Amino acid sequence: MRMRHKKNLESRLEAVSDYLITVRNESLNFNDAQTERHLIDLKELFGNDNPVYLEIGCGKGQFGCTFAKQNPHVNIICVEKVRNVIVIACEGAKKENLQNIKFIDCSAEYLPSYLPEKSFESIFLNFSCPYPKKRYASHRLTSERFLSIYKKLLKDGAPVCQKTDNMHFFEYSIESFTQNGFALSNISLDLHNSDFEGNIVTEYEEKFSSQGYPIYRLEARLK
Repeated sequence: MRMRHKKNLESRLEAVSDYLITVRNESLNFNDAQTERHLIDLKELFGNDNPVYLEIGCGKGQFGCTFAKQNPHVNIICVEKVRNVIVIACEGAKKENLQNIKFIDCSAEYLPSYLPEKSFESIFLNFSCPYPKKRYASHRLTSERFLSIYKKLLKDGAPVCQKTDNMHFFEYSIESFTQNGFALSNISLDLHNSDFEGNIVTEYEEKFSSQGYPIYRLEARLK
């Protein structure tokens, strides 16, 4: 179902333009994004050389804004392809006057065109769409084609951190990471009843956990 266009969306996006990196990706496809380069200068973007983290599929920005607030000496870029949603995330960052967070409105497959390689301390995948039907498996953010992107963007030894409420998607992700040269660590089958410290709860996480669903989490690093 197509999401209804939010009232005054364009004016709202303009009001948060300091937080939003609007990229032109309508002419790109997955293959083009591997070769076309419109790279963002991260030092210029944030005005510093602090470490940079990346969240893909940030939703309304609860994780990204909390992470930025808790870690003022690092930067984070949050990616969200739905403009109706990313505007809420940008408004939240502006309300908090956060200086170390930016948002990109594009699909994850276009990131190689805009983000420099070997630049990110970690990639966060929080409650990505599981695309449960097998014919849509290539759209999952832990499928081989997306893992090939993360390999380029991550610094050596940096992890992909995944959280989901979907057991089947989590099992698929474990298999996909393993088959594509990643080593897994800090695997939790019930995050909220584990001894893991420092978890930042997302809006989806609040919803699913309150309904009694266990939260699954892992970290994946290239071997």
